[in-house]
Amino acid sequence: MVIACLALAIPAQAQIKFGVKGGLNVSKLHLSEETFKSDNRTGFFIGPTAEFTLPLLGLGIDASALYNQFGVDSEEGTSTKKSIEIPINLRWTVGFSSLIGAYVAVGPQFGFYLSESTKTNFDPKHLPATDNDRVNNIMAQDTMAVENKFDYGIALGLGAEYSIPKVGHFLAEARYYYGLGNIYGSSKKDFFGKSNFGQIVFKVSYLFDIVKTKDVKRK
Repeated sequence: MVIACLALAIPAQAQIKFGVKGGLNVSKLHLSEETFKSDNRTGFFIGPTAEFTLPLLGLGIDASALYNQFGVDSEEGTSTKKSIEIPINLRWTVGFSSLIGAYVAVGPQFGFYLSESTKTNFDPKHLPATDNDRVNNIMAQDTMAVENKFDYGIALGLGAEYSIPKVGHFLAEARYYYGLGNIYGSSKKDFFGKSNFGQIVFKVSYLFDIVKTKDVKRK
């Protein structure tokens, strides 16, 4: 009986939204080689997003296709990478009113590297006779291209949503993404045993209703 009631209630309460999201990411490359020290690098992302929610239960799922530009800064130079990211989030929202809510989101993220560019403060083809002229004696990460084009990981975020009737929904979120895949080879013959990205992400979204929640008459 309870299951039958839920089955009837869910379609009446479902919402489908579509929109766009964008923001900034602060990236850091984690390498197993301890002598490599990288600085945080700020990039950006933007793209379309879609969301399916059940306001009655406070649950939702959203997916996006984002153009993402990020990279690495080090004492040896900079590396800029461009990719397509597909984050999929499960969300649980607590509503403070019919217009304002806060939520927690968690889910997988998948990516595919499109291109990269590297600028170094030395010429790899004409290295000095002594390593003492270089800040970092390890040069592999300065000249290596991304080997594994497919990336994947997990993200956790906290956010808030503000809805304006007949206008749309505005969301702001802070999250952390931890890459589980290595961008370079990680076998015994490869230089690095680990080479994954971590990102702190700040994003904003605007969504409009495609399918609105049906009004529920209360007795």
